[in-house]
Amino acid sequence: MKYALPLVLALLVHPVANAAVGNVQAGKETFARLCASCHRVGPSARGAFGPQLNGVFGRKAGSTADYRYSDAMKASNVVWSVATLGAFVQSPGKVVPGTKMRFWGMSDPQQIADLLAYLRTFQ
Repeated sequence: MKYALPLVLALLVHPVANAAVGNVQAGKETFARLCASCHRVGPSARGAFGPQLNGVFGRKAGSTADYRYSDAMKASNVVWSVATLGAFVQSPGKVVPGTKMRFWGMSDPQQIADLLAYLRTFQ
């Protein structure tokens, strides 16, 4: 439960939670530019430098078998939703202090919404 307060605070101020629907094509381009060096999606996706992101929405953080997560991620009790993943993409260390993810975050709410729209196509 030590991650509950940072997660609650991140969700309260996170603009994507109520954002308009994202653009899938723009999200695909964002994924290719900012995420694909560590993460995979699609039929042959497996954990690489980061976990694969197929079916990420509704999944408990730190739960795929093909990636070695940080203790912080495994203990976070986060379940990925538009709000939680949006907050994490905006500021990973605020949502899960101690995460291994080496990404400083995105500040543009539309870019985050676009990325999440693209990831929803892999549910």
